Amino acid sequence: MLLKLDNVDTYYGPIHILQGVSLDVNEGELVCLLGGNASGKSTTLKTIIGMVRPRRGAVEFAGEEVSGRTTSYRIGRGMAIVPENRRLFGPMSVKENLEMGAYLHGGGTKEDFERVYSLFPLLYERRRQLAGTLSGGEQQMAAMGRALMSRPKLLLMDEPSMGLAPILVERNFEIIKEVHESGVAILVVEQNANVSLSIADRGYVLQTGRIVLSGAASSLIKDEDLRKAYLGR
Repeated sequence: MLLKLDNVDTYYGPIHILQGVSLDVNEGELVCLLGGNASGKSTTLKTIIGMVRPRRGAVEFAGEEVSGRTTSYRIGRGMAIVPENRRLFGPMSVKENLEMGAYLHGGGTKEDFERVYSLFPLLYERRRQLAGTLSGGEQQMAAMGRALMSRPKLLLMDEPSMGLAPILVERNFEIIKEVHESGVAILVVEQNANVSLSIADRGYVLQTGRIVLSGAASSLIKDEDLRKAYLGR
């Protein structure tokens, strides 16, 4: 098992956000975490990456308890995140943004760049362009490329469909599937249940800080309660 959250409780001050959350991601798996606004999805990612620490429970990664470890330590161990709204360095070029993703590897090798450019040929064409001038879809590609430059074992993705036109969402998830097929385990946090479950191995549904449903993606996509809540009738 690559990632395991065991009965995690996370608070913001006195506010109890995550309540007994348990989930796992195996080596090479693509798992989606679904939920609406204020369900606790982003807090789950922040707990995994170390931006907030759980008050109770444990976060294990690659066989190690990392609940008390820093974000930089976890990234060094093989986590990478594509944050909500991409969070690129706008005044820097696309290539410089990619180099930032590989700072633990001295800015990246030729092979690192070739891997990213093979997945995202447009980034090669735009490599000298300022990241802040890219379109929304291009920025999403750059953010994914930057994360992959760190050679992650686990890629965390926060709302990758947010702000994108439907045709770009479809292409974006095709690329996520390609990255997954290259051997990277992925945890996708999304509101878009239909497209997430269509490429995932398994899924979890989070509601007001609790996991209320979990199982194989092929089963969840047929679940009547999930269909009513997220997929429409």
